[in-house]
This record gives sequence, C-alpha cells and structure tokens, in this order.
Amino acid sequence: MLTIYDAAGTGTGLAARAGAKVVDSSTLWIDLLNPTPEEDACMEAALGIDIPTRAEMREIEASARLYVENGALFMTAFVIYAIEQAVPRSSSITFILAGDRLVTVRYAEPKAFPMFLARAEKGDASCSSAVDIMLGLIEQLVHRQADLIERIQDDVDRLAPAIFEIKGGQQTRSKRLDVILRTIGKEGDIVARVQESSFSLSRLLSFLTGVLREKGSEGKASKRIKSVQRDVESLLDNMRFLSTRLEFLLEATLGMINIEQNQIIKLFSVAAVVFLPPTLIASIYGMNFKHMPELEWTFGYPLALATMVAAAILPYVYFRRKGWL
Repeated sequence: MLTIYDAAGTGTGLAARAGAKVVDSSTLWIDLLNPTPEEDACMEAALGIDIPTRAEMREIEASARLYVENGALFMTAFVIYAIEQAVPRSSSITFILAGDRLVTVRYAEPKAFPMFLARAEKGDASCSSAVDIMLGLIEQLVHRQADLIERIQDDVDRLAPAIFEIKGGQQTRSKRLDVILRTIGKEGDIVARVQESSFSLSRLLSFLTGVLREKGSEGKASKRIKSVQRDVESLLDNMRFLSTRLEFLLEATLGMINIEQNQIIKLFSVAAVVFLPPTLIASIYGMNFKHMPELEWTFGYPLALATMVAAAILPYVYFRRKGWL
C-alpha cells in the first residue's frame, strides 16, 4: 500500500493521501507498506531512485544496508514489533532520504508508525522535514523496544524465585524446571533479537550523523540524533545486564536439573548396595552342592532369611548415619 504524507502547514502535522501516486513539492513522507512492483516503479520514476526489494533489504552486509546512491541516503534497520505477543516478531525497514523527502519501505506493521502519526496529529511530534519524521519514527521504535525490555525484566524477576524456591514432589519439580528452562530459552532469544535491532539502529544513526556532517546539514537534527543514540546505548546496557542474568539463571536451572538427576542416580545406587548382600546370601544357598551343612539345620531357612534382612538393613542404617540419604 502506498501512502503519501504532505506537510499540513504548521510543521507539526501531516496530511495523508492513501493510494495517491502524485508527488509534489509539499510531500514530505512516502510510506510503502508491502509495495507492489507497480508502486515501486511509480516512486522510482517520481524520485529518480532505485527502491530496494524485500530480498535486498534482508542483506546483512553493512554496505548493502547503509549507503548513498544518486544523492539519496539508504538506511535499513532490523526492528522488533508486535511486542504484546508472547514471541515478538522482527522485520527490516528501509529509510530513504531523497532530497527533502523520506521514503519508508516495510513489509511489517509496527505500532510505532501509527503511534508516531497520532503524536503528529496532536502536534507533539515535529514534522517540518524528512529528517524530523525519520527521527520521530526511530524514537518511537526505540520507545517500543524499551517497553519490551521492561516486560522481559518483569519476566526474569519472576524466574529467579521459581528456580530457587521451587516446591512440590520430585515429578512436579522436574516438570517445573523443564518449563523454566524453556522460558529462559525464549527470553534469551528475544533479548538477542532486541540487541540485534538496537545495534542496527545504532549503526544507522552513526551513518546518518556522518553523512549529515559531511554535507554540513546537521543543524537541529544533531541534538536529536545524539539523544536517540544515548537511548539506544541505554537499551544496550540493560540488555547486557539481562543477558548476564539470563545466563546465570540458565546455569542455575541446569544445576538444579543435575541435582534432581543425581538424586535419582543416588537412589538407584543405594538400592543396588542395599540389595547386594541379600542377593549374595541367596545366591550362596541357591548353589546345587551336595554337602552344605546348613541344609540339614532345622532353622536353616529362617536363619538365611533373617541374615538377608539384616544384610539389607545394616547398610541402610549406616548410610543414614553418615548422612548419605
């Protein structure tokens, strides 16, 4: 879908023209959401640029994500969206600064975009230039990532007591530890993707700063870029802490699982030791030798049973006194 946003006249609002294909002097932002080949071709002809395809946006090389071509700046960032879901989704968004216009190419619908537009309608977001609009969108993306990190922190805070204060029987504990292990893996994957997104935005902002400095057109945008960079660095610091904490919780969970497994192995070992002497006695009197004096005893059979019981009880009592059970 192609949506063209023109300046509303106050420098704080935008007038949307959904489905329109005519770019005029008042156009500030062109949003291409799941664009068709025809829409791509139309904007390429109107702006004199080559809009990257979806496959090109997935390239991981820095030179394929951040570059200048025909005087236009092409910047692709990896972003996280749908943070309300149990497992957030991710996609790439390309920002193109072509002259005085911003072009966004995206194949996802992050809430940051409508939230920015809502702020612009209220006059809370500056829309006086393409750079202002781009920075406003990035600020909103960073804000959404911060909300996601806060949610992860709350989830991690609930994990620690679940690991170290786990109660119930052995079967219940094993099931809970399995659930905790899966939760830690899920949270770790989300943190890794948010880190990737933050690094991507940080590189984008550094590239934008460098290009604007070369052109001598930093102006007021410089302060906003530095502010967003500080926010991204703050997110990265929080995610480093979360990564370290998740690693600790993962090791603790694996340690608890090892303890549970060792308890099971210990029970088998003790059972083997306890029943070994009775088995030895029973084996001796199960031999088919003709001359075994005990076979003629009147109380031979009860004596053998009593000996086997004593041979089982004595190791158990010894282990209990040693604190091995």
